[in-house]
Amino acid sequence: MKRGLMIIDRGSREREAGEELEMICEKVKEKGNYDFTEFCFLEVVPPFIEDGMDLCLKKDVEQMTIVPYFLYPGRKVKIAVADAMKYQKDTKIKFLVTKPMTMHKKLVELVDNRVTTTLKENSIDTPKENVDVLIIGHGSKDPNSGISIDYVVDELKPSYRNVSRCYLEIEGPTIEEGIQACKDNANLNKVFVTKHLGTDEKMIDLILERAREVEDAN
Repeated sequence: MKRGLMIIDRGSREREAGEELEMICEKVKEKGNYDFTEFCFLEVVPPFIEDGMDLCLKKDVEQMTIVPYFLYPGRKVKIAVADAMKYQKDTKIKFLVTKPMTMHKKLVELVDNRVTTTLKENSIDTPKENVDVLIIGHGSKDPNSGISIDYVVDELKPSYRNVSRCYLEIEGPTIEEGIQACKDNANLNKVFVTKHLGTDEKMIDLILERAREVEDAN
């Protein structure tokens, strides 16, 4: 059976966002043996969902897996899925929709890998139990955002001395408050910033696992 996969991202004016999704699509296509993979954006910049879906409907496939590339199942995920599923009535292609990227062990492994890789790149051999981790989220009024980040925090806590979270905007604690809390809780000698989640192989694996969940069930 010929299969395709469409990734729906929130959208960003940063050029790197599109370049990153192109790389992710290439890796997902190769590793998942899809006949095609594409991406589109919910808002901000094209290609929008209608652009992506129009392109996909022209492909010679029998099944298309739609991946909401979001870190929590909030309002924007529902909008993205609803907008994409409007096209189901106009095609014989079978649409499958995955869960978003949240609440999955692969996401925890990805964050853990970012921390350990950063320590190694900076020649730090401190044991994990003496390392503090501060996770920075974007911030949202949706309670699912906090639940999703807290899941990662709680899963990492057994491995590190302290694990906490803060937000870029909208809600607290702020980044400044998060860093200050880390200083108050421990004697910090060095501070490092990891790369963002991006095109890590574990993110590719997470996308593929979410895809397989719905594909195997159908």
